[in-house]
Amino acid sequence: MKIVFPKTVAEAVSGADLLFLAAPKAALAERWHRVALKTAWAAALDRVAEDAKPGDNGGTGVTYGPEGAPRRIIVAALPDKVSRHNCPARAESLRHVLADLKPGDAKRVAVVLRLDRPDHWLAAALPVARAFPLFSRKTGEKGSKEKSLAIVALGPDSEVVHPSAGDLATIEAVRNAARLCDTPPEDLRTADLEREARKAVRGIRGVTVRSIVGERLIEAGLGGIHAVGRAATVAPRLTVLTYSPVKKPRRTVALVGKGIVYDTGGLSLKVGGIMVNMKSDMGGAAAVLGAFAVLARAGGPDRIHALLCLAENAVGPDSYRPDDILTMHSRKTVEINNTDAEGRLLLADGVSFAARNLKADVVIDVATLTGAALVTTGQAVSCAVSNRAELEAAAVEAGRRTGDLTHPILFLPELLKSEFASKVADMRNSVKDRMNAQSSCAAQFVYNHIEDLDRPWLHLDIAGPAFRDGRGTGYGVALLVEILGTL
Repeated sequence: MKIVFPKTVAEAVSGADLLFLAAPKAALAERWHRVALKTAWAAALDRVAEDAKPGDNGGTGVTYGPEGAPRRIIVAALPDKVSRHNCPARAESLRHVLADLKPGDAKRVAVVLRLDRPDHWLAAALPVARAFPLFSRKTGEKGSKEKSLAIVALGPDSEVVHPSAGDLATIEAVRNAARLCDTPPEDLRTADLEREARKAVRGIRGVTVRSIVGERLIEAGLGGIHAVGRAATVAPRLTVLTYSPVKKPRRTVALVGKGIVYDTGGLSLKVGGIMVNMKSDMGGAAAVLGAFAVLARAGGPDRIHALLCLAENAVGPDSYRPDDILTMHSRKTVEINNTDAEGRLLLADGVSFAARNLKADVVIDVATLTGAALVTTGQAVSCAVSNRAELEAAAVEAGRRTGDLTHPILFLPELLKSEFASKVADMRNSVKDRMNAQSSCAAQFVYNHIEDLDRPWLHLDIAGPAFRDGRGTGYGVALLVEILGTL
């Protein structure tokens, strides 16, 4: 479904089959819908607006439109207040009520939003865009390309808030990242994801792309990426996208994304159905790619590297094994005790390459890394770990502004490094006690490989919000763009 952003409410609603209005309950009580729509039939929505109960996460009322109105109208009442850790634009509440928006055969859908502040536009628009994903192989949706979604948002003065070019680019990149997560693994192997990356940045001034593939990973010292992906039919690779500004860069920032295009668990095979949806295990790489494309198009004073660590954790005659000892890019050795703890091996190589070879001043890694992250911060919020308080705070505030919520978890090397103790190598790749802060420990493993450099580092475990309700979300694109815009 194509998304358009009309300049007026009338333009958005004209010809729509389905109208979705969302506003805080207090605004609906003041008949905001009448002010927003400016039509005679808007008064007919008074009763459905009264009946919509916001609860904790919003509620909806549905009616058939009167003469001259869209055929079906949904009015969503959002909570008037949110807690301090939530997004003030009520992004999660919007996601909740949008679940009731089932377009069916509607060819034109109009969404009208009421914002408390104009700078809430992106956080409010993203849940709407996510509700209409790009990827589908349903045979009954052949005419979907002719369908359109119109989004218009009004500020507290009832004036239309117009999105910036950066906001529109972020919306597009989020939808594309979600599409990649939804793509079945037979169509998105490592070489395919590299092609997608090259396509996403084609024509952007100042961007170069290079890949280290297969056995060349060993030559480059990238033993972790190579080992995880060496049994797959398509070779593992490190794809590096670089944006260089025209003038001397202010600093160098590296974004490192876990790109496991499919995760069987390797020889530590995922069983009991938990292998299903592991096509989404490249959500970190998708987020990094999307954010890089937005930032590179916008230009800016920083040199930016996007490192896509790409592998399929497959089972085969040459699979890496428990008891193998890998030599990583950091030159540290890792004894394997769990082949399903593979993402951290990719990230460890990626952050080390970024810091040592690319001389990054700031390193940020993003990954669907641990199932424990869902226990730690839930499905809607990622885990953030950093060795710098200011970088951690920047991530949290960026999450509240964009709706890509994140929350700090422990950075405690002196307590967590011992979880990886090995008698024959510098460390193991998985913890000895799974009840001891697993998500923080996974982040600690990654940090072990750059701790000697003491660079500002941020780790985002997006296992919860990257894939929800059977769909990729493109989570992390907006968050990364906002973080880099405020550092």
